[in-house]
Amino acid sequence: MKSGVFTVLFGDKSFEEMLDYVKEAGLEAVEIGTGGYPGNSHCDLDGLLESEDKRNEYMQKVEDRGLMISAFSCHGNPIDPNEAFAQESVDVMKKTIKLASLVGVPVVNGFSGTAGDHEGAKLPNWPVAPWPAEYGDILKWQWEEKLIPCWKELGAFAEEHGIKIGIELHGGFLVHSPHTMLKLREATSPAIGANLDPSHLWWQGIDPVAAIKILGKADAIHHFHAKDTYIDQDNVNMYGLTDMQPYSEVQTRAWSFRSVGCGHSMQEWSDMISALRTYGYDYVVSIEHEDPIMSIDEGFQRAADNVNSVLIREKPADMWWA
Repeated sequence: MKSGVFTVLFGDKSFEEMLDYVKEAGLEAVEIGTGGYPGNSHCDLDGLLESEDKRNEYMQKVEDRGLMISAFSCHGNPIDPNEAFAQESVDVMKKTIKLASLVGVPVVNGFSGTAGDHEGAKLPNWPVAPWPAEYGDILKWQWEEKLIPCWKELGAFAEEHGIKIGIELHGGFLVHSPHTMLKLREATSPAIGANLDPSHLWWQGIDPVAAIKILGKADAIHHFHAKDTYIDQDNVNMYGLTDMQPYSEVQTRAWSFRSVGCGHSMQEWSDMISALRTYGYDYVVSIEHEDPIMSIDEGFQRAADNVNSVLIREKPADMWWA
């Protein structure tokens, strides 16, 4: 395994400054945004697609520092009721898949998306209860008419280019749990798997180690994010886990994202790394920093130190004792 970072938190740095900073922090990989919600501060997507020389120069800067690109990420909503944004999300995903194929980056990350509740809807609608029955009807329509057709097309496009798509399991989107991940994969393409982020599992009450086992057995983990979540039980008792308070309301929120090791113990992080190794994932663990009570530098360095302390880097030895 290798340690890496999703570089959107360094958007104020140039590409070269960002690479130097990551290298100095003791990491080995970068995950780079190409558009959508993450933006593209470190990737001129169209320029790189148009010029082989630019692509070679871009990759050389990464490789000269002993780094690699673990994934390109273009999280958007490809089935948004806003047709312009949905089409933009699809277009950026396809361009990103093309670029990944050209430069040898094996994974492109994104969100599954959420549709509206009918064909003329203005905004996305995320059903979270089976009753009243209209919610179930909406969910069925979203999957059959919007989600599956969209990802059949994108999955086939990824297969054509030899790229894996890592969908981040994220509340608010239709794919947010191991079940919904495997359901979409079965209905569309084996190119589609998870960009598994435990921070979005904990607040749903899902054990990340169990999720790793479920998805790992299906060979459905394509990328992994390292971000923690602190659950404040007193606030859960007041607001529940589907807490709609802004992330800035840390004192009263039911849960908040934290740097690695600040929400759950390092034993739990070690257990996750061991489960990843056991169930076939031997790729990059990519830090995502969204800690509301720590600076970028401190939160990132804390995460880097903690991830590096539990990562399993070498191949296992022969069982000489057995």
